[in-house]
Amino acid sequence: MNLTSIPALQDNYIWTLNDEAGNCLIVDPGEAQPVLEKVYANGWKPIAILLTHHHQDHVGGVKTLLEKFPDIVIYGPQETEDKGASVIISEGDIVSVLGMDFSVIHTPGHTLGHVSYYSSPYLFCGDTMFSGGCGRLFEGTAEQMYESFQKLDQLPDDTLVCCAHEYTLSNMKFAAAILPHNPQIMAEYQKIKDLRAENGITLPTKLAHERQINLFLRTQDPDLQRALNTDLSTGHVWDTFAALRKKKDHF
Repeated sequence: MNLTSIPALQDNYIWTLNDEAGNCLIVDPGEAQPVLEKVYANGWKPIAILLTHHHQDHVGGVKTLLEKFPDIVIYGPQETEDKGASVIISEGDIVSVLGMDFSVIHTPGHTLGHVSYYSSPYLFCGDTMFSGGCGRLFEGTAEQMYESFQKLDQLPDDTLVCCAHEYTLSNMKFAAAILPHNPQIMAEYQKIKDLRAENGITLPTKLAHERQINLFLRTQDPDLQRALNTDLSTGHVWDTFAALRKKKDHF
C-alpha cells in the first residue's frame, strides 16, 4: 500500500492510499484540483473517499471528484451528509476498502460528529490530533477532546498519525514556551524548525513519537501540571488538557 500526502489550500494535507493496481482511497479532499493532478499523473482509479468532519477545507473537493468519478463511495459521519457523504458511519463501524478494514472512532471536540479512521498502521484523524498538538474546540468541549485523545492513545506505537494540517512548527514553538527546560521538547522544536526552513513535510508521525513530544498526550506529566498550575487532586482528569488548550488558543 502506498501512502501519499497532497498539499492543498494554505496548510492542508489530503491523504491518499493506493494499491499496486492503482485503486485509490482519498481522505478529506478540501479541494479537487491537486487530487486530480496526482490521480491523472499516476493513473489511479479513485474508489472511495473518507471524510472526518464537515468543515469546508476537508470536503470542498467532494462535489467535483464525484462528478469526475461517479462510482466513488463517500464515507462520513452524519454531519457530512449534506457535504456529499453517501454512506453514513459512526463509532464502531468498519469501512472495508482496498482490502483493508478501517475502524471508525468517534473523536468529538473539534466538531461534535468528528470521526477518525484506523487500519494498522494508518490513522486518519483529521483535525483531532496534530503532531505536537490538538485541534481547536469549535463545537465540542475540552473534556470531549481529552476523551478523544485517550481513545487514540490506545492505538499501537507504530501507528502512523496522518493528520490534516502542517501545524507542527507552531505546535512545537508552543510546547517549547511551556516547557523550555525539557531537552526532548527543545530538540524536537529545533529539528522541526530546520525541516520547515527547507520546506520539508513533518507528517506522518508515529504515535510513539507523539507520546514523547505532544503535550496534549502528556497531561499527567507533573512538570506540565506545575507549568499550568493545575492540580488534578482537586479537579478533573481533563483540567490540564483544558488549561493547555486555552493557553494555546491565546498563544
